[in-house]
Amino acid sequence: MKKFRKVLDGLTTSSPVNAGGSPACGSAAGTPTAAPTPRELDIQETLMSEHFQICKTVRHGFPYQPTALTFDPVQKILAIGSRSGGVRILGRPGVDCFCQHESGAAVLQLQFLINEGALVTACADDTLHLWNLRQRRPAILHSLKFNRERITFCHLPFQSKWLYVGTERGNTHIVNVESFILSGYVIMWNKAIELSTKTHPGPIVHLSDSPKDEGKLLIGFESGTIVMWDLRSKRADFRIYYDEAIHSVSWHHEGRQFMCSHSDGSLSMWNLRNTAKPFQVTFPHGKSQRDGRKESCKPILKVEYKTCRNSESFVIFSGGLSYDKAGRRPTLTIMHGKAITVLEMDHPIVEFLVLCETPYLNEVQEPYAAVVLLEKDLIVVDLTQSSFPIFENPYPMDIHESPVTCTAYFADCPPDIIPVLYSIGAKHKKTGYSHKEWPVSGGTWTVGSQSYPEIIITGHADGSIKFWDATAITLQMLYKLKTSKVFEKPKGSETARGAELVEEDPYAVQMVSWCPQSRIFCVVGISAHIILYCFSRHDSNTAITSLEVRLQCEVEDVISPSDTENAVCLMDAGGHSPQPPSPRGNTPDGARDGARDSIPCLKVKDRVIRMPPGYQAELVVQLLWVDGEPPQQITIFPVMLALGNCNGLVVVDYLQKTIILCMTTLELYGSADPFQRLTRSPRKNRQSTSEFCMRGLSNFYSDSKKRIRTSYQSLTELSDNQVSLDQERSKSPTSGNRTPGSPAHHLKSRENSFSRSRSSSVSSIDRDTKEAVTTLHFAESYGRRSDVLPAPCLWVGTSLGLVLIVPMSIPTDEQERMEEPVTIAPTSTVLMLKGSVLRFSFLDCTGGLIHSPHEAWRDTHAPDDPERPRRRRLVNFSPCFSQEAGGDGHLAVVCSERQAKVFFMPSQACLYVHNITESSFVLRADVVAISNISNSVCLACFCANGHIMILSVKM
Repeated sequence: MKKFRKVLDGLTTSSPVNAGGSPACGSAAGTPTAAPTPRELDIQETLMSEHFQICKTVRHGFPYQPTALTFDPVQKILAIGSRSGGVRILGRPGVDCFCQHESGAAVLQLQFLINEGALVTACADDTLHLWNLRQRRPAILHSLKFNRERITFCHLPFQSKWLYVGTERGNTHIVNVESFILSGYVIMWNKAIELSTKTHPGPIVHLSDSPKDEGKLLIGFESGTIVMWDLRSKRADFRIYYDEAIHSVSWHHEGRQFMCSHSDGSLSMWNLRNTAKPFQVTFPHGKSQRDGRKESCKPILKVEYKTCRNSESFVIFSGGLSYDKAGRRPTLTIMHGKAITVLEMDHPIVEFLVLCETPYLNEVQEPYAAVVLLEKDLIVVDLTQSSFPIFENPYPMDIHESPVTCTAYFADCPPDIIPVLYSIGAKHKKTGYSHKEWPVSGGTWTVGSQSYPEIIITGHADGSIKFWDATAITLQMLYKLKTSKVFEKPKGSETARGAELVEEDPYAVQMVSWCPQSRIFCVVGISAHIILYCFSRHDSNTAITSLEVRLQCEVEDVISPSDTENAVCLMDAGGHSPQPPSPRGNTPDGARDGARDSIPCLKVKDRVIRMPPGYQAELVVQLLWVDGEPPQQITIFPVMLALGNCNGLVVVDYLQKTIILCMTTLELYGSADPFQRLTRSPRKNRQSTSEFCMRGLSNFYSDSKKRIRTSYQSLTELSDNQVSLDQERSKSPTSGNRTPGSPAHHLKSRENSFSRSRSSSVSSIDRDTKEAVTTLHFAESYGRRSDVLPAPCLWVGTSLGLVLIVPMSIPTDEQERMEEPVTIAPTSTVLMLKGSVLRFSFLDCTGGLIHSPHEAWRDTHAPDDPERPRRRRLVNFSPCFSQEAGGDGHLAVVCSERQAKVFFMPSQACLYVHNITESSFVLRADVVAISNISNSVCLACFCANGHIMILSVKM
């Protein structure tokens, strides 16, 4: 048991009265206060560094840039290769494994050792790898490098120990799969073709064994030459010289015929009895022209020829459309007897396979499904039904159906929330899927010990929201919500105005906030709007309330009081008062853009709307254009409903649907402003504000895409230090900040090292010196030093490192709550940190995490039930925290981009401070309670240099 004076493991590295950082500075007027002497609290340290480690669990979503596909027809598992050297192995829902080649070379081809738990990969660096899949983590058993030839095609017959490898030079090598060494048997190209033929046949594009005789190997060359090679006699049985390039070959199961696909969009059928010419040539998509010739068609890249016992054969191929049909989407064509069905795909086809009932090539194939690998999707077609419906994909392949613009993770959700979301979402699912079970059904999957409900929410560029069940490492979509349905479709001049504000995706989701207990859900959109949703199991006919807010202020020149925070503590209490905004309407720019004033970016539907069960929109808050300037994008908001941006703060009472506070950031300080600010001239001020507004809004999504596509970025973009990536990685994230013996713990993620510049909003704020509201938190706390008991407060953090505490008075009686106004007034309380404030959290008297109170959910659209209570019920989520216990005070943990501080409330004294980083900055931070370690709390920080730091929040 240790005393509270060392509550923060790692935050104790600086003295509470340190002159350099002046962490004791906490009063509004800047008067220095001595560190308090609160009653000693005995808090036992339970967290240790060995409790934390970073490990990969599962990879969700569609494989990026897929290149290859294969299937094990016995084990019924699927493998997908990618351009970055990754291999994804999929089975029944929940069976999902990812492997990575260390070389990072693209995977050209995959071959399962059918029913043996092994996989052969051929990579672009001309290396073959044999993977062992019969262990918990698949690993490479053997590798074989080709130094003088480029690998173009591989073939591994069922139940064979010989792997046939074709090369760019036209030679065929044979590899012993058991020892994974070359056998020495090589079929040279000049021996495969006639000696009298001097023209090189080109690379090998096809290898297959004859269904009738496994000792016969069919070799297809790109130029159109086909050779049947007798492996025993080491000579050619026959040779075919065709004048069209070959792309693929497929056998009839009897081994007497085979079909070829060609570069001119034709299919040729060959009989082994007469190989002088094909007995049939067809152009499936080529029409006869007036001169009798077929119109030119695109190449048929692959063909599959599969036989059926009780019906005619299937011929399935990709490509082959005529060139005159420009703009048509990629297609998969299914020929079944005389019927031809063309399936259009949303993305280019990378590869496809036909799944058959038997793995033996010499048996009737009986195809039942076609797996189509697209550039951005995986489609499985049911071949047993004449309409060829697709199977509903159980894998979360459509995460990026529309680009993801934000994510949120929620653990330990109420146990009933997942079934409720699933039941509602199931009613809105697409129809027309095959009724048969998903054919990729191999592997075994067992639920692990981690069984608490987890939900991931993704926001997308098209304004859609998806709720995913992430429990036990699986990912299943539960429910989808479209925020665009709240707004009217823009027309005419409205379209032009929206296009100027946001070039594309005006409904893109910027942030989400969700209370799983009360089921209140809020969405921030890129067009400076917030939508509040309430959950109902019943449909309703409702008119959406819309509130419009004018929130604009002048850019101020900010003069920092000093290089240290000490100067803030020495300022006079009667500091500089806020300057009123300068008029801008009389400027030429203002006259030019004056027409755009007091208008929102989007128009909310102003009629009664039928809303289906699920999340139903009740309130929309929109920031308006002011004097020709677009609204700033919203940088932060909590569920309660408050929002902040570069201009100021707005607080909304969403029960009464009224605005209770709308102030600029400068007005929040009143006389307690710690900075000296000089108002710029109207013309200069106007120009910088307008440029910043447009840059912040129109570049939000494009900047997001750049960050997604370039996860490894140079640290030279950081505004703090021009430190190279290698130098930064070699340093500890806390170097220079820790004293000897300080047990602060940090973890580095080497595999997921992620460096990036700040988001457009934050970096622009820094450059333009506009003070933005960066974080908000509603809590039961103390707004003033003189407060005896905690009361509702709004904690406000800004981009200049300042913290303001705004007390609120909320009626407790339900009737009064709906009639009496909520009062809110800023106080003179100002706390200060280095860097933009990111996170607030609160600890109670025992060191436990205080969760924000929430309201118990009730369905407002449910039919009246006299036995069901209609009163609103507030739940205090911190069992050990009450007004009586809170009367002894509590702790406020504040984290910024560079520092973490602990303040004791209500005295507002800074107990401890820790400088997290000097060479980088914190992107995300949160105080987390570790559920499996009794009463343990830690501060988790994710830095821009890829470091993940965990600081114990007690000792």
